Amino acid sequence: MEPEQHPIRLVVADDLRRSRLTVLFRLLLSLPHLVWLWLWTLVVLLAAVVAWIAALFAGRLPDPFHRFLSAYVRYGTHVAAYLSLAANPFPGFVGRPGSFPVDLEVAEPERQNRWSIFFRPILGIPALLLAAAFSGGNGGGGGGGAIGTSAFLGWFASLVRGRMPGGLRGLLAYSIRYVAQTYGYLLLLTSRYPDAHPAAPVLERPLDHPIRLEAREDLRRSRLTVLFRLLLYLPHLVWLLLWGIAAFLAAIANWFAALVRGRPAPPLHRFLAAYVRYLTHTSAFVYLVANPFPGFTGRPGTYPVELLIAEPERQNRWVTGFRLLLALPAILLLSALNAAFGISAALAWFHSLVLGRTRPGLLGLGAYSLRYAGQVYAYLLLLTVRYPHSAPPA
Repeated sequence: MEPEQHPIRLVVADDLRRSRLTVLFRLLLSLPHLVWLWLWTLVVLLAAVVAWIAALFAGRLPDPFHRFLSAYVRYGTHVAAYLSLAANPFPGFVGRPGSFPVDLEVAEPERQNRWSIFFRPILGIPALLLAAAFSGGNGGGGGGGAIGTSAFLGWFASLVRGRMPGGLRGLLAYSIRYVAQTYGYLLLLTSRYPDAHPAAPVLERPLDHPIRLEAREDLRRSRLTVLFRLLLYLPHLVWLLLWGIAAFLAAIANWFAALVRGRPAPPLHRFLAAYVRYLTHTSAFVYLVANPFPGFTGRPGTYPVELLIAEPERQNRWVTGFRLLLALPAILLLSALNAAFGISAALAWFHSLVLGRTRPGLLGLGAYSLRYAGQVYAYLLLLTVRYPHSAPPA
């Protein structure tokens, strides 16, 4: 589902290389920017009130306010990208366009509906909740959420390799973009709502991962099943718990088999693949990524949101032996991403209940989260030797 061009766009021209020295002292180097950003924020709070009143009378944000507030949001994006290791060079202090590898393009002022301007602080609350899940509630500076967790993992990876993993940088770019669009919407830089669709703002070759998600779902939702979605999910929850016990025992047996044979046992692979596929079906249902009631077998091709799992492959015995330890970074990132996924599901629930359809951005975020979750579970259960790829789809 191709997202429309948003008036606030993130442009990434970063090559992933990182200086180990600046990575080691990144937080210390960011302190002047954090102090300056805090002082600038105090001025922006006053300017935003005046700009809101002026926009109510004029029906658009006056040009001086637009330039000032655009520079502020752009500068905040530069700082967030630098602090979270989404980019390497030290940023400037003025938010000048084109001055940083992770930059923000803001369209010219546009006419806006006065009712939308008047209720903007209220209309922006859902987007602000989702932005807080991405940023950890700190405006995108990297202290929790998807941004903070990606920055934490990227710090270790960059120190060791001198290079930021592309998957983490992709997730950072997506999260920072959404936070910037949220602030741009609240500060009246655009009347377009923030776009949660996870199409990557980074041009990179998509990975041919053995675990892929195929979503054939439309946006329509049955209000009746949406209202009672949690109640309808209960039989699946019971079956998941029972199946989970058997899957846990099968996973242990599969681990020993892979250690001895160098590849998973085909019967155990099929059993665990069906379990992960069924988990994806039921998660898509309860989180409103899909509408129809799923079956109980995890059979391929039976649900609009499908996890495609490759056949068993040879696996390195050392990687198999330490699989649980190696999976810990992916589990941490999945936990952070699930926070945003949960909020998007709550927003989709209200939206679907009122309008009988979900939003494309929320659907895209849900499918992206399910894909990453499927890859994490598949990696843990030895269904693939390939590490989960955290970047949004290209």
